[in-house]
Amino acid sequence: MNLTGSLRNMENPHFYWQLGELIASTGNERFASNMFQLVDSLVPVNRVHLSEWTLDERQSSVVEIKALGSAGLPDTFPPPDPLQHPDDHPLLQQMIEMNDSLLIQLKASLQHRHPHHSVHQCNLVSRSSNRRCVISFYRPRTHRVFSLPELSFLKRLSDTLLPLIERHAHISRQVTARQLRAPQADQPQTPLQQVFDERLALGDITLSVREKEVCLGLLTGGTVPQMAEKLRVKNSSIETYLKRAAAKLGVSGRHGLAKWMAGA
Repeated sequence: MNLTGSLRNMENPHFYWQLGELIASTGNERFASNMFQLVDSLVPVNRVHLSEWTLDERQSSVVEIKALGSAGLPDTFPPPDPLQHPDDHPLLQQMIEMNDSLLIQLKASLQHRHPHHSVHQCNLVSRSSNRRCVISFYRPRTHRVFSLPELSFLKRLSDTLLPLIERHAHISRQVTARQLRAPQADQPQTPLQQVFDERLALGDITLSVREKEVCLGLLTGGTVPQMAEKLRVKNSSIETYLKRAAAKLGVSGRHGLAKWMAGA
């Protein structure tokens, strides 16, 4: 990579046009494609994948991984699918321990234990509470690895890209929350449901329908077996929904849930 040439491209009016297009597309389906086009004009990449991870930091585990878009050349190689083995993903431990934004390179030659990760990838990661926004750039293993100048350049570019993906993820959560509420818009809410939704909105937290049902059921005195019977699922499923909700809320157990609800 010609680092001088890439730096010169950043001073080109076309770069600022591409950046403007990227900013304008935040929150819509063109965002990933616009990011790919901007970055590929500076550092050659084959594909970009965007995701938001919600972590249970106490358990060093993954609660949820939400895809935020992908773009690039036709899939001549399968990009890593973190949903297959999330708690064994090579990024996880570094994301658990991080304090500031990170650049993490994974070389195909170092991933023999993870054949589904056998591509060169450079990952830009930001941290906000228990969430991590991840921008992953891929090259096939038959191509050269990301060089030190390329990594240095992408790290510099991360100061611009990471705040944009955080905003993109925030808008995506808002859209998801509206979609989850829409089917129940004509149903009257109980006072507890109204307060619960207000607390979620205040904290910019999105729970799935099941996670909300379990939290509200426990807050009204329900037990795990009772909730399992009501929702026609196993006890272990109720415990999983509670664990995921607790990780998003930053609490532990029913007592922590009650304290969060009370604003403590």
